Amino acid sequence: MSSPNDSLAALRKSYERAELDETRSAEDPLQQFERWLTEAIDAKVPEPNAMTLATVAGDLRPSTRIVLIKGYDARGIVWFTNYQSRKGQELAGNPFAALQFHWVELERVVRIEGRVEQVDAAESDAYFASRPLDSRIGAWASPQSEVIDGRQVLVKNAAIAAAKFLLSPPRPPHWGGYRLVPDRWEFWQGRASRLHDRLRYRREDDAWRRERLAP
Repeated sequence: MSSPNDSLAALRKSYERAELDETRSAEDPLQQFERWLTEAIDAKVPEPNAMTLATVAGDLRPSTRIVLIKGYDARGIVWFTNYQSRKGQELAGNPFAALQFHWVELERVVRIEGRVEQVDAAESDAYFASRPLDSRIGAWASPQSEVIDGRQVLVKNAAIAAAKFLLSPPRPPHWGGYRLVPDRWEFWQGRASRLHDRLRYRREDDAWRRERLAP
């Protein structure tokens, strides 16, 4: 019986959907990101708002996880989570991180790097209030990233929080938003023969420098 490992080396895909060059890309990376994100949403790709978040611990050990973008503007990219989680603790010790979107169906990747800061309390409060009730209860129920004895711990915690707060759970003090303030963007468009298009935007003073990278 063959194993998946036997066929990995033979897996091939030719990327031929689109191209990306300097004449067709926006001068501002946020505009380019908005263009691609809109196209991903319109194409109905699965979870176009999902992004990989990479952080680095104090011992220089990196870790990644999937989070969901919940907002973006000229200030940066926003998501929400538990501040006491592993990612929260790592960001507290090293406030630099990287994000990556991979829209497989469009043969596109967006990479973003920069410094991370917590959003203000009012922004976190507003988003928390917009979440479904079960999600708000869940924020109280889960000691994210901690070892627990079993799922029954979460169920018990959720029942306690639901009984305490009824229909109006407030935002937990350990839960809120982060904003990555970009200083580097990269847009990757798959091309034939592995000669992919890669455009990088690098912050220089108050302007963005656009550069083509070899694939």
